[in-house]
Amino acid sequence: MTSVPASPADPPAGASPRRGELAARLAAAMPGVRADLEALVRIPSVSLASFDAEQVRRSADAVVDLLRAEGLTAHTVTVADGHPAVLAHRPGPPGAPRVLLYAHHDVQPPGEEADWLSAPFEPTERDGRLFARGAADDKAGIMAHVAALRILRDELDAGLDIDLRLLIEGEEEVGSDSLPAILAEHAQELDCDAIVLADSANWAVGTPALTTTLRGNVRVVVTVTALRHGVHSGMFGGAAPDALTALCRLMATLHTPDGTVAVRGLTSDTASDLDYPEDAFRADSGMPPDAPLIGSGSVVSRIWSQPAITVIGIDAPAVDAAANLLLPRARAKISARLAPSQDWCSAFEALRAHLLANAPWGTSVEVTLEDHGNGFVAATSGPYVDAARAAFAAAWGTDPVDVGIGGSIPFIAEFADRFPGAAILVTGVEDPDTRAHGANEGLHLGEFERVCLAEALMLDRIGRMRSSQAESASSSPGSDPAAGDG
Repeated sequence: MTSVPASPADPPAGASPRRGELAARLAAAMPGVRADLEALVRIPSVSLASFDAEQVRRSADAVVDLLRAEGLTAHTVTVADGHPAVLAHRPGPPGAPRVLLYAHHDVQPPGEEADWLSAPFEPTERDGRLFARGAADDKAGIMAHVAALRILRDELDAGLDIDLRLLIEGEEEVGSDSLPAILAEHAQELDCDAIVLADSANWAVGTPALTTTLRGNVRVVVTVTALRHGVHSGMFGGAAPDALTALCRLMATLHTPDGTVAVRGLTSDTASDLDYPEDAFRADSGMPPDAPLIGSGSVVSRIWSQPAITVIGIDAPAVDAAANLLLPRARAKISARLAPSQDWCSAFEALRAHLLANAPWGTSVEVTLEDHGNGFVAATSGPYVDAARAAFAAAWGTDPVDVGIGGSIPFIAEFADRFPGAAILVTGVEDPDTRAHGANEGLHLGEFERVCLAEALMLDRIGRMRSSQAESASSSPGSDPAAGDG
């Protein structure tokens, strides 16, 4: 959407000396950061059950080693048969702001290797991007934390006023099943005033973003039963219903002709006024250049604040093996994305009621809940948010924009529920062409360096927050110098 900006080492006009100092340190550190990232990426830490769990263990151990090298205490934790997460801590002075840094070290499967231009677990640079599974999602998130710690090492050793805790999860790509237990069992160790969740995206290359809304989700399996047993489609077709045809008819009721969700009870939130041109959306999504978008309203309202329903799977005979048969039953899996403020339970009931009410031709419909998660709406002001905005603006030379994410990140709601008083800052290294979860996932190396710089600047600002507040209080009219910093 925008041209690639100058190197982070080249300060924007009016940049502070502190920005220049940290950018210079980062430039010197980046070869090592890049090497550590590539070493992490080479570990195929796919967390799906059909893959080698030992690789996820190797990945966790590698993260422990990285964090210990930066002066943190670090160890792995595992819940039951889950994959290991990493907890780490760098204590600060008494009363220092407590900041929890989150990322995840597990990755998605690579898919068909033939779809990749280079081996999925061998990081390869092309055109300013590093291509590999997990290069962006989310091992770059881990390394952004490590890079910030690395270039602030002198300040941290000297007692920078910040208490750092880290949680690097190992099951994010499979639903974070162990996360609630980890947060409960280690609540004191992870308790914090602010959380930096490095698993999101920027608006575009050259335009930073803070994610302020996420859609919720409900995933269901719908089973349509039409007959007691299969029968010949020539003998009985035309009078007896076919379950697969009935299922297709039922799925078609979920949308109006223009693609707007037609389920009563699924709500919409107020849309952002951020402009996302339709042509840019078509290019980013891979749509044909002259195809109409589905739904109604602005592009960002459709993908951030309105519900969306997708049929993501159907049990049906393969075309090559299809027989002349009326099927007795058929199943589909539906993914519903919810407005950020709607609770998943009311959404599930609305979806279930719609499906049951629209059962075609006297068929029986069963709806089974498979997965769910609430959305998220972040605070957009406050001292920690202000520190993040200032840091991102300094790193990029342009103010960050507030964005929504159409996808769901259920673990964020877990953090919000467990630490209700904490400011939640959702950041990330991705951009519209990252292709996370797909073939040829690619990390933009310039944006990665800016994210590392922004996080270091943010932690540095937070670490000086109390002293700045004390100075401001002591210099304000009528202040009492003997009153201290409160």
